[in-house]
Amino acid sequence: MTAENTDNSFDKFRSKVHEVIFEADTPAGKLFDLLLIVCIMVSVILVMLDSVNSIRDKWGDVLYLCEWFFTLLFTIEYILRLISVRRSISYATSFFGIVDLMAILPTYFSVFLPGSQYLLVIRILRVLRIFRVFKLVQYLSEARLLIQALKASRRKITVFIFTVFTLVIIFGSLMYLIEDAADGFTSIPRSIYWAIVTLTTVGYGDISPKTGIGQALSAIIMIIGYAIIAVPTGIVTVELSHAFKKRLSTQACPNCSAEGHDSDAKYCKYCGASL
Repeated sequence: MTAENTDNSFDKFRSKVHEVIFEADTPAGKLFDLLLIVCIMVSVILVMLDSVNSIRDKWGDVLYLCEWFFTLLFTIEYILRLISVRRSISYATSFFGIVDLMAILPTYFSVFLPGSQYLLVIRILRVLRIFRVFKLVQYLSEARLLIQALKASRRKITVFIFTVFTLVIIFGSLMYLIEDAADGFTSIPRSIYWAIVTLTTVGYGDISPKTGIGQALSAIIMIIGYAIIAVPTGIVTVELSHAFKKRLSTQACPNCSAEGHDSDAKYCKYCGASL
């Protein structure tokens, strides 16, 4: 077999693997996504069960073997994802690429670092794999529309958060001057904490104003809190209406694994490769 034939065979294999793993509009891709979601859910449930002492004492060995089974399974999946993309580094450094890697590392680390239970916290990142359900055709476009709207809203939301941050500093400082330290307003940071709790309408009640002026200011902050709740919702809603005008496809670039292309796109808008 010549080198050219070998390269062609590998390209065909990589293209087929990419179609199964990354594409959601094929029967094989849908089946892969469904099986992956089932494995993710079972793995997460086992991790949660392992945190129950009575279950771990009785079924600890079984849970340990299952953990290694799913870790090896996800490792194979991760390797296949790297192989199926021409620019493997692009996927490895992407959000889901990092999540996929971090989801399997704790089990391997436990071999060299016995007793490092704190690494189990990282395993909960497997829950993020559930978002791959959005690769199913009936959910993908809606999920991407929401992401697109959130991205388009980020500057407006940033300005909104900065405004809220400024308000709580002002209100917290005023309350520190008005109220007595004996009532809990012992410092400006502590008063700012109260302002945040009040402005967001959470109202823990651990700190409360006692003076008439302080209570009047509290009432104003509560009213403002109700008023500003609708602001980020309105911002995202407007961007959603704009996003609905531009639908996206389920196509993933076979070169860099990027998604979010227009439905009529023929080339990747990130690397220029043919779709």
